[in-house]
Amino acid sequence: MPVLYRKWRPQTLADVAGQDHVTRTLLNALQADKVAHAYLFCGPRGTGKTTTARILAKAVNCLNNGHGEPCNQCEVCQGVAEGRSIDVVEADAASNRGIDEMRSLRERVAFSPGQSRYKVYIIDEVHMLTPGASNALLKTLEEPPPHGIFLLATTEPHHVLSTILSRCQRFDFRRLPQTDIIPRLEQIAQGEGVSITQPALSAIARSAQGSLRDAVNLLEQLASFFLERIDLPQVHELLGLRGDLRARELVEHIMRRDLAASLSLVNQIASGGADIRAFQKEAVEYLRGLLLIKGGSAGVVEVTADELAGMQEMAARATMEEIVRATRLLAEADLRWEGYSSLPLELALAECLATDAALQPPTQPEVATPQAHPEAVKSRTEPAARLASSAPPPPPRPAPRPPAAEPHPVAPVAQLDAVLPQSMVGNLTLDFLQSHWKQVINQFRGMGSTGTLDALLRQACHPISLEGEIVVLEFNSQWHKEKIEDPKYRHMVERKLSELFDTPCQVRCILAERRKPSQEPMVRAALELGGRVVNEENHG
Repeated sequence: MPVLYRKWRPQTLADVAGQDHVTRTLLNALQADKVAHAYLFCGPRGTGKTTTARILAKAVNCLNNGHGEPCNQCEVCQGVAEGRSIDVVEADAASNRGIDEMRSLRERVAFSPGQSRYKVYIIDEVHMLTPGASNALLKTLEEPPPHGIFLLATTEPHHVLSTILSRCQRFDFRRLPQTDIIPRLEQIAQGEGVSITQPALSAIARSAQGSLRDAVNLLEQLASFFLERIDLPQVHELLGLRGDLRARELVEHIMRRDLAASLSLVNQIASGGADIRAFQKEAVEYLRGLLLIKGGSAGVVEVTADELAGMQEMAARATMEEIVRATRLLAEADLRWEGYSSLPLELALAECLATDAALQPPTQPEVATPQAHPEAVKSRTEPAARLASSAPPPPPRPAPRPPAAEPHPVAPVAQLDAVLPQSMVGNLTLDFLQSHWKQVINQFRGMGSTGTLDALLRQACHPISLEGEIVVLEFNSQWHKEKIEDPKYRHMVERKLSELFDTPCQVRCILAERRKPSQEPMVRAALELGGRVVNEENHG
C-alpha cells in the first residue's frame, strides 16, 4: 500500500496546491502549443516540483488532449503515473551524478519516442551533478532534439551552472501557507476516514513549515498512532511539544523582563524531556507574530481571532526595540549541538533581559536629613562652616562653553541591527569592521550549503587589517581557514561584503601565530612595584 503523499499526489495542474504562478503559466503554454525544451523547477522540499514535472510529462504526451490538462485515462497518462512509460525517463542526480550517466543520456535522447510525441527527461536534484556531468548536460541542452523535453528539479539553484540556468525556463516554487495546506489535509483525512480537529490541522500545517509532503507524512503518522480521533494534545505529544501555551508563557516573562521566571521555565521544559529546539522554534514564531503585529501587519499572522487578540494586547505593552532584540537573540541561539543542552537558550535570555538591568545607574543610598538626626548633622556641619568662613573666596568660574554639535547623529548600538545594511555603505574601515563584526556576520545567516556560514565565521575568525580592498581575516584553526579559502565559500564572503559596503572586497586568510606570552610586561611591572616599595620605605 503506498504512503499517503504518493497515494494523494496531484494528477492535474489544477490539483497542485499553492503554486498558481507556476501551474497557470504551464497551462497557458500547453494551450498555445509553446512548450519549452527545458524547464528548471526550484524551491524548498515538499512544494510540488517533481509532481508538477510528472504532470507536465503526461500533459505534453496525452493522447486525448495534448494541449491542456492530462486526461489520466489514456495509456500514456496511466503509463507515466505508474512509472512504466519508456518515453518518460526519471533520474536522480544524487545517485547518478557522474559524467558517464549524462553521456548515456545524451546518446539516448537522439532516438525518437516510441508511442508518445516527446521524450521527457526528469532529472531530480540536478545540483548534485559533478562538473563534468553538468558540462555534458549543458551540451545536450545547447543542441536539443525537437522531440526532447528536459525537466530539471533542485532545492539549491545557486549550485547549478549559470550556463544551464540560462537555457531553462525557471520556476520558483514557494513554501505553502497554512491556508493552502489545511484544506488539502482535510481532503486527505476525509478520504482516509481519519477524524481530526481543526486545531490539530493548524498545528500540523504550522510545524510543516510550508512543505505539504511533510504535513501529509505527519498526518499519516498521527493516524497510525491515534486510531480513533486526533486532537491538539496528540499532535503536541507526537512532536514533543508542550503547545503554544508554554511558548506564550515564556514570551510573557520576556515582556515583563522576569529573568528568573524565564530561566526556570526553560529548565522545566528541558528537564521534562521535551525537545528544547522545538520549543525554541515555537517561542521565536510567537515573537515573530508580535513583531508583525507591532509593525502593523497583523493580517498576515495565521492564528485564530482569540489568539490574535491576546497577541495584540501583549504587543501593545512592549516596544518595538524589545521585541526585535528578543526575537533576534532567541533565533540566534544555536541548539544544534546536543552537548550544550539548554545553555545557548539560557544565555540568550540572560543577554536579552539582563542588558537593561546592567545599564541602569546604581541606586544611591539615602542621605539622612537634618530633621532625622539633628545633633549628628550639627556636629558634622559646624567644623565645615568654620573652615568655609576662614577660607579665601573661590575664584570666579569661567562661562561654560556651548557643546559642539555632532555633525552626524550616531545610532545607538541596540538599534544598529535595524539599520545596519544601510549604515555599512561607505564605512569599509578597519575600526568599523572590528567594532561591528558580530552584526556583519549576522548578514551571512542562511548562506552556504548547510546555511551555517555565519556560525563558521563567528567561531573561527576576526578581521585584523584592511589593505585597500583586501580584508585580512585571522583564523584560530587550520581547518576553518581552509574551509573559507575554498573558492565556493570565499566567493560568497567576498560577494556579500561587496554588497554590504557597496565597494569591491577581497578576502585574505591567515592563521594566528601560537606564540608564548612575553615576560617583558611582567618584569616591568615587578620593577615598578619594587621601586614604589623602596620609595615608601625611604619616606617612612
